[in-house]
Amino acid sequence: MAALVPGRLLAVDWGDKRIGLAVSDELGMLASPAGIIARRAGKRPPLAELMRQAEALDVTGYVFGLPIDPAGAETDRSREVRDVTAKLAARQPLPIRLVDERFTTSAALRSIREQGGSTRGRKGDVDAMAACVLLEGVLRAASQGVDMGEPVVPVAAASPAPED
Repeated sequence: MAALVPGRLLAVDWGDKRIGLAVSDELGMLASPAGIIARRAGKRPPLAELMRQAEALDVTGYVFGLPIDPAGAETDRSREVRDVTAKLAARQPLPIRLVDERFTTSAALRSIREQGGSTRGRKGDVDAMAACVLLEGVLRAASQGVDMGEPVVPVAAASPAPED
C-alpha cells in the first residue's frame, strides 16, 4: 500500500467542525473542490460518510492532510488524523497517504481573494479549497514520479507490541 494507484483521488482536510474534500480527475492532472462533511462535537469521526463520498466519487485512494506545526512537530490534531486514518484503513481497502498540509489553508484563502472573492461566511469553501491545494501538490509531485507523504497502515495490520 506504499503508492497510490492511478485514478481519482480524494483529498481530505480534517477539521474540528468541517472536513474539506477535493477530488482529482481520472488522469491525476486536475483537482477540484468536492464539498465538506460537517462534524458534530462529541460525536465519533464520520468515517462512514467519508467512505460513502469516496464511493460516490469513484476514487482509488485517499490523501489526508497531516496538520503538523510550522516547525514540523506533531500536534494533537495530527495525532487525531493518524488515529482516524488507521481506523479508516482497517475498514476499507483503498490506499491512504498522509501529506504535510502546512499552509494549505492560507494558500486557499489567498487563492479565493486573488480571484476577487470574499471568505466571509465561506468557511466550508475554504476547507474544500485547502483540500484542493493539498491534492494539487500531490498530483504535481506524482507527475514527476514522486510519492508525497507516508502510507497509512491499518490498525489491524500494525505490528503487535513485543511481549515481556
